[in-house]
Amino acid sequence: MELFRLPKLIETRWVSFENPTGAQGSGGTENDGSKGHPFDSILPSEVKTLLDMDGSGCVRRIWMTVNDRSPEMLQKLRLRMYWDNAELPAVDVPLGDFFGAAMGRTAVFENALFSNPEGRSFNCCVPMPFREHALVTLTNESQLPLNLLFYDIDLTVGDEHPADMLYFHSTWREEKPNVLGEHFVILPEVHGSGRFLGCCAGVIADPSYDGAWWGEGEVKIWFQGDQWPTLCGTGTEDYIGTGWGQGCYSNRTQGCHVADSEAGQYLFYRLHMDDPVYFRGSCRVAIQTIGGTSKEKVITLLEKGVPLTPVTIDPGIPGGFTHLMTLETPADLTSADLPDGWCNFWRQDQWSAVAYFYLDNPRGQAS
Repeated sequence: MELFRLPKLIETRWVSFENPTGAQGSGGTENDGSKGHPFDSILPSEVKTLLDMDGSGCVRRIWMTVNDRSPEMLQKLRLRMYWDNAELPAVDVPLGDFFGAAMGRTAVFENALFSNPEGRSFNCCVPMPFREHALVTLTNESQLPLNLLFYDIDLTVGDEHPADMLYFHSTWREEKPNVLGEHFVILPEVHGSGRFLGCCAGVIADPSYDGAWWGEGEVKIWFQGDQWPTLCGTGTEDYIGTGWGQGCYSNRTQGCHVADSEAGQYLFYRLHMDDPVYFRGSCRVAIQTIGGTSKEKVITLLEKGVPLTPVTIDPGIPGGFTHLMTLETPADLTSADLPDGWCNFWRQDQWSAVAYFYLDNPRGQAS
């Protein structure tokens, strides 16, 4: 929308503990207007309502901060969003993961839709439209009280949405570890039509692989009726716009805001804003859990009993890429018939991912 235009019938509301209803003329009334209720606490098992708004509107921005930003708390605070009185939440994700702190690890970063300016707060500016009602809750699923929760949800009300409006959704998954030889599913198959907006993923590499690179897996996207994916990438770092490994950077639609090789921890994101991923009927997104290192090192790992399955060898010459999964018998890497070089292999690590998408239905999809 052009910044200098005043849209008809649309009004602005900020909802926080200082004005929990967002009603006009109702902000900051406690303590005679002198900062009477800027924060609140959440006891174990308590559900705190952050937004409960009737009518048509659109959430424009969410800001939040908490005093306990430990991985345990950030993964046990559960953020849920319901649109238009749907019985299942369209968003059902750990608080930290939703805002880019995958596996509860915070980091300074900024992209087009999320940011953490100094590692102490959470910001989101994904547009989230609704026609009849919006409900946002936060549940403390930990055994400890959260003493300080600050937030505000900024929205417009009175919006007239077009007939093809889509509802914002978000899902979260983790595997500790992933199943050997299988993809890690970023977005379980969703039914309906919409747009895959992107994801934020986290990996904790298993130290038994002795520092071998974990990120050779390709991101794949299946649409309705697909046996093989329609969209297929070439590698993990390739998917987020870099190459030949993965360092720390933060760009508008792609980045890796944690790249801790010593701890084996990586957090990365990709937003499909400039290259939209539309789907009709269904959509599923996954990434191969494949890593790579020298063939010599893979042989050593196999001798130690580390779980892995070799898939290819690249000797670094044109036409030399060797497929190992199509051999009649399991590959024997010690065979003189196989070249030396870079060896890709299925492996097991700890994975988690939040998927962001729009769907033509406000109802969350049952797991």
